[in-house]
Amino acid sequence: MASTYGAAQVLVASNRGPVSYALGEDGSLNAKRGGGGLVSGLSAIGSDADALWVCSALSDGDREAVRRGVGEDGVRMLDIPADVHADAYNGIANSVLWFVHHMLYQTPLEPVFDAEFRRRWTSYETYNRAFAEALAEEAAQGAAVVVQDYHLTLVPGMLRELRPDLRIGHFSHTPWAPPEYFRMLPDDVAGQVLRGMLGADRLGFLTRRWADAFEACAERFAGGLGGTRIGVHGLGADADFLRKRAHEQDVEERIVALRQEIGEDRRTIVRVDRTELSKNIVRGLLAYRRLLETHAEWRERVVHVAFAYPSRQDLAVYRDYTAEVRRLADEINAEYGTPGWTPVVLNLKDDFARSLAAYRLADVALVNPIRDGMNLVAKEVPVVSDSGCALVLSREAGAYEELGEDAITVNPYDITGTAAALHEALSMRPAERAERSKRLAAAATALPPGQWFLDQLDALRG
Repeated sequence: MASTYGAAQVLVASNRGPVSYALGEDGSLNAKRGGGGLVSGLSAIGSDADALWVCSALSDGDREAVRRGVGEDGVRMLDIPADVHADAYNGIANSVLWFVHHMLYQTPLEPVFDAEFRRRWTSYETYNRAFAEALAEEAAQGAAVVVQDYHLTLVPGMLRELRPDLRIGHFSHTPWAPPEYFRMLPDDVAGQVLRGMLGADRLGFLTRRWADAFEACAERFAGGLGGTRIGVHGLGADADFLRKRAHEQDVEERIVALRQEIGEDRRTIVRVDRTELSKNIVRGLLAYRRLLETHAEWRERVVHVAFAYPSRQDLAVYRDYTAEVRRLADEINAEYGTPGWTPVVLNLKDDFARSLAAYRLADVALVNPIRDGMNLVAKEVPVVSDSGCALVLSREAGAYEELGEDAITVNPYDITGTAAALHEALSMRPAERAERSKRLAAAATALPPGQWFLDQLDALRG
């Protein structure tokens, strides 16, 4: 046990923190604060709670801030060597654990757990240990520590060894793989991940399905949960923030521009995603093309507004996927477009105000992931939509557990079925669409981000 204790009573650990730094040409450092559920949660605790956020330096600006001793109150940024971070984050977390939990491997060719994998796994261990040691150093006696996500699966176990007095929680923002898929990992690595997670007093998941999958893995490969408790916390949309932000001037301007691009009196099918492989954007476009093939009455009457923002472009497979999204959108526009109608309005440049504008204009929201821990877009569009929208929702999204009753459900692999669902959604009577949208919005905001975090903290302390 550590002989001295820090002062923090509540600690959060995550790869990305609430602040980032950009290095100016003159050598100045500019801080930019982020948002999201954890930020809201820590704000809800109050400033007198001795809270600390431990995160990784992600950019040259972040690393320079650490070296200069520049920082924000309540944040400790770790200057983990860039090559170690790259191996841990891209080489293991995003290229292995993400793929396992989202069941994305093309198994005839991948994964290949070779010497390079083992080298990267060592970096993942080093990266997790850096977090565990920082948390052990900063935490007060008996403090509550909430570790976030698949980047940091080993931290609870490592921290438990260093500080048995702490109350340790871990929350998974992704799905959890069923035992048959999880066992794809080398046995020793799978064992390390499970033992790391089971070092926590309490594990949180977004849905009962993902919690059950973890429990099944623990029973089969680790002899059970031991003293670890399991909880489910379905993160909701932040209604107050979204509704206020969606009516600010920059959003109003983008609505005007989008409406001009779409054309007056046309219906809109809206999707807003990162170009992550799990989001299933390509099959969504194929389904839209099938809709235009089989229901000629929608030609020139509907536009698919597809915002696919680049994600993980340092990985070749993601760059290839983004290129395929662009190619297919161009192909649909070439095949069906007319001088006055562009069937697909595709945007690949991130713009939150434009996303909110699209939410407000949406007649139909298409959310068709192969597999998703939750998917907040499915929750956000009904909250913001001006006239109410129909939701076409994959049964493999975590949000399906809460929203499925009022959505039109699809099998994400079924192009024909998804096209039929789009037709049903476009054909829905306005009154029914508005009523469903109202119920979807109520379900989507049942557990707002601040409360989501506080519920976990209360359960951990209880």
